[in-house]
Amino acid sequence: MKKEELLARGILDHIGGGENISSFTHCMTRVRLNLKDDSKASIKELKELNGVMGVIEDDTLQIVVGPGTVNKVSDHITSITGIRMGETIDANNDDVVGLKKSELKKKNNTPVKNLLRKIGSIFIPLIPGLVASGIINGIAGFAKNAGVDPTLTWMQILTVLGGSIFGYLAIVVGWNTAKEFGGTPVLGAIAGIITMHPGLAEIVLFGQNLTPGRGGLFGAMFAAWLMVFFEKRYRRFVPNSVDIIITPLLTVLTVGILTIAAVQPFAGLLSDLITSGIHVVLDVGGVVAGGLLAGFFLPLVMLGLHHGLTPIHMELINTVGSTALLPILAMAGAGQVGASIAILVKTKNKRIKNVIKGGLPTGFLGIGEPLLYGVTLPLGRPFITACLGAAVGGAFQAVMHTAAGGIGVSGIPLIPLIVDNKYFIYFLGLVITYSAGFLFTYFFGYKKEMDDNF
Repeated sequence: MKKEELLARGILDHIGGGENISSFTHCMTRVRLNLKDDSKASIKELKELNGVMGVIEDDTLQIVVGPGTVNKVSDHITSITGIRMGETIDANNDDVVGLKKSELKKKNNTPVKNLLRKIGSIFIPLIPGLVASGIINGIAGFAKNAGVDPTLTWMQILTVLGGSIFGYLAIVVGWNTAKEFGGTPVLGAIAGIITMHPGLAEIVLFGQNLTPGRGGLFGAMFAAWLMVFFEKRYRRFVPNSVDIIITPLLTVLTVGILTIAAVQPFAGLLSDLITSGIHVVLDVGGVVAGGLLAGFFLPLVMLGLHHGLTPIHMELINTVGSTALLPILAMAGAGQVGASIAILVKTKNKRIKNVIKGGLPTGFLGIGEPLLYGVTLPLGRPFITACLGAAVGGAFQAVMHTAAGGIGVSGIPLIPLIVDNKYFIYFLGLVITYSAGFLFTYFFGYKKEMDDNF
C-alpha cells in the first residue's frame, strides 16, 4: 500500500470514517474537510499521523500534508469513500453537534474573515493555472529582456500560453463567484464577460465612453454576486414551467444594466483607491511598511486568509503592470526556510530533522506551509524568529522597489516574474531573509530542550 493511501486511510480513521464527511476539497497543501459530527474527529491523533504536518480547526477541518501529496491523498479519499471532491453529503446532526458547529462558526465568522474566506474560495481553484501561466509569462519576459526576438514563433506561443488566463480571468472568476454563492455558474461567467467586453468602448454613457475591464476583478466578482442575488429572487415568483427561460433572461438584463451603469464605476473607484493606497503605504512607509507586511503575513496564512489578497495582486498588475506587494510577502516563506535550517543544525531529534528535510525543498520553491505547520509553529518561539527574519527581507524588498509582473509561487520560482531586470536584487533579498531567519532562530529561537516536547 502506497504511503499516500496509508495517510488517507489514517485520516479517515481519525475523523470518524468516510460516513462522517459532509464534503471535502483541497488546496495546494491542505485537505479541507467539512464533517457531519466534529466530535468524532481525534485532533491529537491526526497531528501524530506520519505525513501530517499540521491540523487547523476552523469552519472546516484543514489537514496539512504538503504539495503533490495533497492531490494523491484526496484521490485516495475519493476512491475509498466514493465521495467526490466538492460533492456535498446531507448531514443529519443532532442538536449538540449543531450547537458545536454554530459556536465555531460564530467564533470565526467575523465580517472581514468571512469576506477573505469567500474570496479565497473563489481563487483557490485558480491557483494552479495562475502559477503555471505566471511562470510561462516570466520565462517569455526573461527571454525578451535577454534580447530574444519577440516575433519568433516559439516566443509568440509562450506569450499566448502565458497570457490566456490573465486575459480572460474575469470570466472564470465570475463563474467561481456564482458557484461559491450558490448561483448558476454560467451567469457568473456572463457577468465577467460583460465587465471586459471590448464593445463597451463603443458605448457612451454619462458623456463618456465606457472602459472595458474597468473595476477589474472587483467588478467581476460583484457583478457575479449580483447575478446570484437577482437569480434567487426572480426564481421565487417565476413559474416553474418557464423558469429556465424567464429567470436567466431577467437576471442577465437586470445585472447587465446595473454592471454597466453602476458596478463598473464603483469598482473602478475602489480599485483606484486600493492600488494607489498600497503604493502610498510603500512609498511613505518604506522600510517599516515592508517589514510589517512581511513580518505579519504568516498569521494570515495560518488562518487560510492569504488567498483573499490575490485580487489585489491582480488589480495592481492590471493597473500599473506589476505588484510590489508580492515580493514583500514572499519573504514570509523565506523566513521559515532560514529558521528551519537553523533548527536542523541544532536539533538532535530525528523526527524534527526528517520533517525539515521533507519540507525544505518545497520551502525553497515558495510553499512554506509544511515548514510552518510541521516545524516552526509547533515549536513556538521559532515561529516568531522566522517572522522577524521575514520582516528583514520585506524591508529590503520595499527599499529596492522590487515588483512582480505576474502571479506565481513565491521563493525561487518567483524570480522570472520580477520586472525591471531586478532578478538578482530579488534573489539577494531571499538570501538576506534566509540568513536573517537562520540567525534569529539559531541564537534566540531554538533551545535544545524543545527536542523533548516535539
